[in-house]
Amino acid sequence: KQWYQRRVRGNVSLPSGTITSDGARLDISTRGFWSNLDSVYFDVRVFNPRIASNANQTAAKVYEKHEKEKKTSYLHRVIEVEKSSFTPLVMSTTGGIGREFSKTLKQLAERKAAKTGYKYDQCIRYLRLRLSFAVVRSVTVSIRGHRGRLRAEGSSDQIDL
Repeated sequence: KQWYQRRVRGNVSLPSGTITSDGARLDISTRGFWSNLDSVYFDVRVFNPRIASNANQTAAKVYEKHEKEKKTSYLHRVIEVEKSSFTPLVMSTTGGIGREFSKTLKQLAERKAAKTGYKYDQCIRYLRLRLSFAVVRSVTVSIRGHRGRLRAEGSSDQIDL
């Protein structure tokens, strides 16, 4: 589900490149992720590292470039208008993840370990495995198209919390 942000009103001065349209939306929103009661917005970008425009750059530079583009588009709006924090989640189609995504995954694993009683290494392994399968499923569907039966809108038969 995509979370729509508030309208930009009043004398809010946002830097050039910031998305200010009323339809601006981010992919994920949660409370209490980095600290208690804070509000956090995440936006996901998946890119192909093997395209020509990425050929002359190191993998770290490509991830950094995509994170910077996301921050240019959303960071100031989220801070100034939403009074929240923003984290870009950048990953490649080959399964690699950016620096910010890595921090987010570690935080999620720490919280899951504390809540469930499992060891941190088991939780991080589980989360990385789930992420890898999600990427494979997404890439496969984008290459060959969806061939399964379509679920009715609002169907909750495969919700995994």
